[in-house]
Amino acid sequence: MFEGLKKAFQKVANSFKEKVEYKEIKEDDIEEILEDLKLDMIENDVAYDIADSIINDVKKQLIGFKIKRGEDIEDVVKDSIKKSIIKSLGYENINLIESIKRKCNKNEPYVIVFLGINGVGKTTTIAKFANMLKENGISVVIAAADTFRAGAQEQIDIHAKKIDIPIIKGQYGADPASVAYNAILFAKSRGLCTVLVDTAGRMHSDIDLMGELQKIVKVTKPDMKILIVDALTGNDAVEQAKMFNENIGVDGIIITKIDADVKGGVAISVSSVTNKPILFIGFGQNYNDIKRFDPNEYVNNLFD
Repeated sequence: MFEGLKKAFQKVANSFKEKVEYKEIKEDDIEEILEDLKLDMIENDVAYDIADSIINDVKKQLIGFKIKRGEDIEDVVKDSIKKSIIKSLGYENINLIESIKRKCNKNEPYVIVFLGINGVGKTTTIAKFANMLKENGISVVIAAADTFRAGAQEQIDIHAKKIDIPIIKGQYGADPASVAYNAILFAKSRGLCTVLVDTAGRMHSDIDLMGELQKIVKVTKPDMKILIVDALTGNDAVEQAKMFNENIGVDGIIITKIDADVKGGVAISVSSVTNKPILFIGFGQNYNDIKRFDPNEYVNNLFD
């Protein structure tokens, strides 16, 4: 996992060790090394502007830094890169479980609309998310508001039955906003805490889809809009994040298939371009294969 960025960061640390030792770090010493690192980051799915920003921040930290005897230049370099990546992630500690419980205590359902194109694992992720809430003692209903794709409602219905979660469906071709609204009414009438709205995922450049999603958001007034992206789609995940954030607005992100990501840069990119936090990461096929995103753990993994 993250082998691409791991190799890039180890390479730059080794280059510093060869070039700088027991002296003050000067720009000429590191310019070429950091330019190579920027290219390596871009090749491993870090968006160009973000890679450039990280490199500039690393330069500010290192230029003029005096290496003391006994101090490991590799550790100095790695620490500066770690700090810059953490900064670029713009991490915001959102505890969704607690937020949902607080609203539920007021007898109001917490509404989450899930966004994302087809193929990113949206339906499976919603099922994992619903199962996680259930295991935390939070009641859930799923709104099958993808009334466009053939088989979409049957797919999420299978998941709902397996984890024993109620689901509200509609006819294919029906107004998806009405399905989502009916799910909210269902939750209110039965005192359920959370409504999870599954939406259509036609290509992110589809104008009709964006109009449909805007209507769902207008009707449901969600507490949270979560974008789901696939770690394996690289730069396309960044374009998806930009498009959904500009047209719908994104409050948080879930990254799927993180365990299969051999490059590692998608997390940095999607969080930076939206300026929104990564909330959870998905891995594996089991319903328990989802966990809160820890930026420190992620960054440490890049240097493991």
